[in-house]
Amino acid sequence: MSKNYLSFQEFLAMILAVLEKSEIKYMIGGAIAVWPWGEPRSTQDVDIVIHLKAEQINTFSEELEKVDIFLPPDIIMENLYDIRGDLPVNAIHGFSGYKAEMFLMREDDAFRQSAFSRRVKVDFGADVGKVFVHSAEDIIVYKLLYYSLSQQTKHIRDIGSIIKTRGEKLDYAYIEKWAEEKKLTNIWERIQSDALS
Repeated sequence: MSKNYLSFQEFLAMILAVLEKSEIKYMIGGAIAVWPWGEPRSTQDVDIVIHLKAEQINTFSEELEKVDIFLPPDIIMENLYDIRGDLPVNAIHGFSGYKAEMFLMREDDAFRQSAFSRRVKVDFGADVGKVFVHSAEDIIVYKLLYYSLSQQTKHIRDIGSIIKTRGEKLDYAYIEKWAEEKKLTNIWERIQSDALS
């Protein structure tokens, strides 16, 4: 591949290779996680949850730098121990401008812990290979949460496409449990009604 040009699939494969070399467990979220469960849509960012340990930070930073992503260990460490919010570590590729938003596993986040335990390995084809993604149910709950915060209709479209594609294969009891926990039941019921009408 050219150093000055990268396709989005190549960028995704590159980030996954860095995580593998750094021995960091992960799962893909966001629009990419919708691809195997609903209707794919274009995106320029990789949303990914990583199970990063303090002793892996230096190696992770070094592996990122090898692929032209500068993310110093102290920046990663600061985010790892920041308890004020759930801000991602942003890894921006110097030449292409593609970005990986990496959300860290946190002990006090029961839903993320649950979602990580339910991650699913799917085949993204020859360019990327087999990767771990959120389950269909967990990506629906995250999309409900993102919509409640941003009111961006792309999240409703993503949820609707998953409902139409997966249908009765979805674990509705699981979704309803977390929708209630996160106070998202009204939005969930409305989206289901719209998707099935």
